[in-house]
Amino acid sequence: MLGADMTVFDRLERRFGWLAFPGFLRYYALFHVLVFVLQYIRPDVGQLFEFDRAKILSGEVWRVATLFFAGSEFGGRSLMSILFLFFAVSFFFMISDGLETAWGSFKASLFYYTGILLVLAANFAYPFPIPSSGTALYGAAFLAFATLYPKVEVRLMMILPIQIRFLGIFAAVGIILNAVSQPIFLPYYLVAFANYILWAGIPALRGTAKVIASGQRKKRFNAAKTPTDEAFHTCAVCRKTDLSDRHLDFRIGHDGQEYCSSHLPE
Repeated sequence: MLGADMTVFDRLERRFGWLAFPGFLRYYALFHVLVFVLQYIRPDVGQLFEFDRAKILSGEVWRVATLFFAGSEFGGRSLMSILFLFFAVSFFFMISDGLETAWGSFKASLFYYTGILLVLAANFAYPFPIPSSGTALYGAAFLAFATLYPKVEVRLMMILPIQIRFLGIFAAVGIILNAVSQPIFLPYYLVAFANYILWAGIPALRGTAKVIASGQRKKRFNAAKTPTDEAFHTCAVCRKTDLSDRHLDFRIGHDGQEYCSSHLPE
């Protein structure tokens, strides 16, 4: 019998745990490295990897997978592009390890699979190829990592330390601006980043809402408590209290007023 606190992902893992692919994002990044090397040797090889619906339906089915690696030149065949590729791969190795630590390899694998399937579906739905489809998975993974580990510090330009949440905010703003400036791509962005929204965005909002609600309950509870410096008994005659003289006894008189033992009416 499943426990009451078992999540949907726990139930799925019990049945489909074999789908887990530890280090999936690492291999995804290494495939980009491989394609970069191929394009470094043969620049025209990228054309064989691009998404083309007509060619896929006519038999070039490999494009369904290679579309994610078609734009792997990273700015051309230069030393800077090689350095960028090295640091990008190292960075996403860290993200891969972080997401699997937080979610486990099964949940992280479903996150990647969902992102890939959604991007693939979007390419088939649009009447033209969507550029840089292979980077959407990196974007969703990065935003998820920034949501789960907001205070992790990275070195911007290998010099300036900055918390990754600020980079995440900057990236999210850039994505939103791109979507707003090109409304035709707005459905694509919603689909491509749906895995981030479901796996990290919505849970983060729920967690924030719970923290805020808990703080409000605590505030109301503290406001309702009797202050410790407020006297509970006060004599109607001498105004002495149980705080000013803890040895005094207090009684209620026939008139309903409270008196200390020295001024209690007959």
